[in-house]
Amino acid sequence: MRVLLIKPGSMGDVIHALPIAAAIKAQWPDCHLTWLVDSRWADLLAQNSDLDKILEFPRQKFRGILGWLRGAWWAFGLSHQQPDLVIDLQGLLRSALFGRLSGAKKVLGGSDAREGALSFYHQTAPVNATQHAVDRYFQILAGAGIQRPAELSWPVPSGETSDYELPDRYVLLHPFARGKNKSLTPAQVIFLAEKLKPLPVVLAGRFAGEIKEVPENVTDLLELTTLPELISLIRRAAWVVSVDSGPAHLAAALAKPLVSIHTWSDPAWVGPYSSMAWVWYQGELRRQNSPSGTAKDSAEVTDAGLEAIAAHVKRELGVDRG
Repeated sequence: MRVLLIKPGSMGDVIHALPIAAAIKAQWPDCHLTWLVDSRWADLLAQNSDLDKILEFPRQKFRGILGWLRGAWWAFGLSHQQPDLVIDLQGLLRSALFGRLSGAKKVLGGSDAREGALSFYHQTAPVNATQHAVDRYFQILAGAGIQRPAELSWPVPSGETSDYELPDRYVLLHPFARGKNKSLTPAQVIFLAEKLKPLPVVLAGRFAGEIKEVPENVTDLLELTTLPELISLIRRAAWVVSVDSGPAHLAAALAKPLVSIHTWSDPAWVGPYSSMAWVWYQGELRRQNSPSGTAKDSAEVTDAGLEAIAAHVKRELGVDRG
């Protein structure tokens, strides 16, 4: 049996789908499992023993008029896949179309799919759209008769060590995200790092601007690490503080203690899926598994909020206690 799992991205979405691939392989150990993933996140699937093949979707090459032509050529080339079953976790028109173009005998998706994707499915699994993404994915999987395991598997690659000199027992701070109004400001980054003293802080992620006069407890690795190196940095961290973005979910998958800062995104739906996680949401620090409410308004984190986050991390690490 050939199964094609479609979940191109984003980074956090790919991480949320890792237990899905593991559950498929656990129930059907002899199946040939292929994962269609955006090339930017293919490193997340390296060393994954649940997968027989990684099919890269080079989305970045499909921009502009020529890019559209290359993309169409790539999409029609999916007909060589010929899977028995496609499981579309992305739930968008493009991903559903990929499923049909693959020549699949059956395309399965969730009832929460958008952009007309439902019309491309052979079977639609009922999904509770108000549940966390991981739980929604398992509801789709149930449509294929695959049971949710008692314990979820999060096979994250080991990563790659960098040549940068790192401090001991550091806090990994990831303050920037692509999503609108999710990032901290440079001034907030400096403020939070100051409040985390005397803990050393490793600053990582993507940021096109510049942070001037970083505090002396900060090792600045912005724009300097690859995804495999980021995985290694998170593995070595004593604690992770991140805005709502891929690295927060990566820390959750690695069972690292973390605080995920949410402004408008509801952590009950898209937050880190881990009992080790805390979230800053609606003006307070709470366990991730506590009810989050239904507020949709943006709530920027304040200096008082950042100070509370720093105090929590230091208390948990036994610094400045009493």
